[in-house]
Amino acid sequence: MSVSSSSSSPLTNLKIGIVGFGNFGQFLAKTMIKQGHTLSATSRTDYSELCLNLGVSFFREVEAFLEAENDVILICTSILSFSEFLKSMPLHCLKRPTLFADVLSVKEHPREVLQQVLPEESDILCTHPMFGPESGENGWKDLPFMYDRVRIRNEVTCSNFLQIFKREGCIMLEMSCEEHDKIAASSQFITHTIGRILSEMEIKSTSINTKGFETLIQLKDSTMKDSFDLYSGLFVRNKFSKRELENLELAFKKIKQKLQDRMNEVEDLDTI
Repeated sequence: MSVSSSSSSPLTNLKIGIVGFGNFGQFLAKTMIKQGHTLSATSRTDYSELCLNLGVSFFREVEAFLEAENDVILICTSILSFSEFLKSMPLHCLKRPTLFADVLSVKEHPREVLQQVLPEESDILCTHPMFGPESGENGWKDLPFMYDRVRIRNEVTCSNFLQIFKREGCIMLEMSCEEHDKIAASSQFITHTIGRILSEMEIKSTSINTKGFETLIQLKDSTMKDSFDLYSGLFVRNKFSKRELENLELAFKKIKQKLQDRMNEVEDLDTI
């Protein structure tokens, strides 16, 4: 894994097409527009009015979107719909070699699908901005941006795309998709799982909150802002998450057994 910080290198404007213009796609688009890039979008939902207000060209037809000769096609679909959507795209409509990048929260799955589906002349960059509309609301400075240069021939386009995030001050983390998924399973997935458990327990703020409990409330509220589709995607599409869930279950059983053993010890003392 290599790490680099922000760079002030000159930025070349790109034609960027976004596939899936939901909250996260819109979030990224606003910064890209601010930097002077030309954006287009396509999505299953009709965002034509919103795109008009943002200065983004919206394509209802995927064919016309692919014919628009974008330098970069950025895929911002959900984890679970990624494979289906990509395989349904009429990629024969591409007019020239294009850099395809994704921003999914898992990485081995999109890498495998992109390598399987895309034309050989298409470049592939797997990325994961480790932030979103809430954490990145006031800027991206010092926020992590992971990327894996899976198949890059056009170094200029790839460098110019990465420069978008460098320019905003992101901490640039180059690592393999496999390494990312290993780390994410024991961090992001576990964080979301604990938050979901706390939500199922319906924990609420009390009049005697400790700082630790307030942190748990914040964790629950933060993770529940994300859809169950996103959370389940972290499990279904990351092979390492299954092991982490098993580890969590095992850890809970161990703690429960320790408490039971201590209770038995205390009860034995009480009877003396």
